Amino acid sequence: MGRGKIPIKRIDNTSSRQVTFSKRRNGLLKKAKELAILCDAEVGLIVFSSTGRLYEFASSTMKSTIARYTRTKEEHIQVVNPVASQVRLWQREVGVLRQQLLNLQLSNQKLMGEDLSGLGVEGLQALESQLEMSLRAVRKKKAHMFADEIDELHNKGYQVHVENMELQRKISLMSHENMKLQRKKAQQNLNGFEPVFSNASETTANIITAVPLAIEIPNCTGTEPVHLELFEPCKSSKENQDQVKE
Repeated sequence: MGRGKIPIKRIDNTSSRQVTFSKRRNGLLKKAKELAILCDAEVGLIVFSSTGRLYEFASSTMKSTIARYTRTKEEHIQVVNPVASQVRLWQREVGVLRQQLLNLQLSNQKLMGEDLSGLGVEGLQALESQLEMSLRAVRKKKAHMFADEIDELHNKGYQVHVENMELQRKISLMSHENMKLQRKKAQQNLNGFEPVFSNASETTANIITAVPLAIEIPNCTGTEPVHLELFEPCKSSKENQDQVKE
């Protein structure tokens, strides 16, 4: 007498259901393994029991199989509906960016000394080490910037010194030229006051006449200075005699 066909429906008896699950699970895993070996196929099998226990089989690795499945599924969706696939891609990208932003905010709060309640001793030590490394990097950068500014100031100071020396040289040349011009002008003034006589036989009486020019000669005895007046030469000896008589 042959074995009767079991109806495909939920088995109400718990013991029978457990025995059936165990037998068919083993058979399913065996068939998956045989399929992978005989047909050189990549097989991945995942089974959860009613109690939540996991049973799995993968011809390579379950992670690579799931990744291949996800990639192939997305490519199929892109071929069938490219707009929907693009929307899903952007949604997934937005989710990744949102998670990264949340992680950065939490890390920033910890670096600022906020929300440290969830950290243990090891977490606090790691945070302290990170802060010390950051502080050393900041100080190194600041020292480098100060050194660059000092070098720049030294270069500017040297340029100012060179310009100052050049200006002093020019001032010295201008002062020398000015002294030469003053000496030349004084020599010209002295040459302009030399007396010119038309006749060497004329006496001093012929050259004395009233001229509004007075020269003070200091007196060594301590009295008042002596005033001398210069006169223009007379036009004739007769006029000179008349002035002497007067």
